[in-house]
Amino acid sequence: MASFDIVSKVDVQKLDNAINVVRREISTRYDFHDSKTSVDLDKKELLLHILTENDMRMKAIEEIIIGRMVKQGVDPSSLDFGKELYASGNMVKKDIKVKQGVDKDNARKIVKIIKDTGIKVQASIMDEQVRVTGKKLDDLQAVMSAVRKASLEIPVQFENYR
Repeated sequence: MASFDIVSKVDVQKLDNAINVVRREISTRYDFHDSKTSVDLDKKELLLHILTENDMRMKAIEEIIIGRMVKQGVDPSSLDFGKELYASGNMVKKDIKVKQGVDKDNARKIVKIIKDTGIKVQASIMDEQVRVTGKKLDDLQAVMSAVRKASLEIPVQFENYR
């Protein structure tokens, strides 16, 4: 039986590279001149900490982060933009969570998409991934194509294709 896993992972090194480029760009941009802006990545918690003066700069930083992630090959839909938290004084603080793994709701959506195709494969949810098994490699490739075309809230990758 041939199989593969559907996962949602972010390459932390590429994300770190993108955040380093964001820091460099912020330090050289004229509209951020003399600002107390900081962007930090917590690799263990997978959190981006942003601290800046106002909402306009916060929006600009978010756009820079998304642009740099795309250029590094990291899908920006893996970011969970929360609400702004006002820190002391006039500073605006925001924590952006990086989503890893396929949660239960998205796993059910993926399984439903696979079942709706009518292809003779079995899909099972295992922890934070979906394993798809079938007899023919062509069936598995058709399932991959169907999952790629589906509009999911998370980026998906295919691993362990055997």
